[in-house]
Amino acid sequence: MSKANLLDRRAVVSELLKDRKGAFAVGGLGASTYDIAAAGDHDRNFYLWGGMGGAVMIGLGLALAQPTLPVVVITGDGEMLMGMGSLATVGLQQPKNLSIIVLDNEAYGETGGQASHTGGTADLVGIAKACGIGDSRAISTMAEVEAFASSLQDVTAGPRFASAKIDGTNLERVLSSRDGTYLVNRIRGSIGHTPI
Repeated sequence: MSKANLLDRRAVVSELLKDRKGAFAVGGLGASTYDIAAAGDHDRNFYLWGGMGGAVMIGLGLALAQPTLPVVVITGDGEMLMGMGSLATVGLQQPKNLSIIVLDNEAYGETGGQASHTGGTADLVGIAKACGIGDSRAISTMAEVEAFASSLQDVTAGPRFASAKIDGTNLERVLSSRDGTYLVNRIRGSIGHTPI
């Protein structure tokens, strides 16, 4: 935990992906993608470098296409606010293998640190529940992160949603391949499909 009693974003992501086995990990715009890369590059990582608001929908598409494999979306509060409609679609589709984790620093970190609505009135957990994602929770301790991480391999009880309040520390960017075709082909290969 940081001095402000908020969770360290890299520690949260590292714990979530520690025992990932064959799970797909979709990173939202910016910091969450860097956090996933910092936890270790993997053939089933999909880094969203420039598509703000799209991480949950990409994760939903993967979850529906591969219902026997776990899909974990790790994104930020700014991106989640931009793509709130995606929560309604997840609630309607009810993919059992999809987990969504929002790293909430109450700021738009990629555009200068402006305050986001989650520092005021927007309750992402409440919104996710209202959209039909029954397993929606706030996370404020590493013990809660560990408990959530233990459920990520369960492809029979989702969708699930968690919002973790993290500190706003600006960390070193960890970059992996930014080539979209390479990433897509790497994921396709990891599940036995030929490159496109």
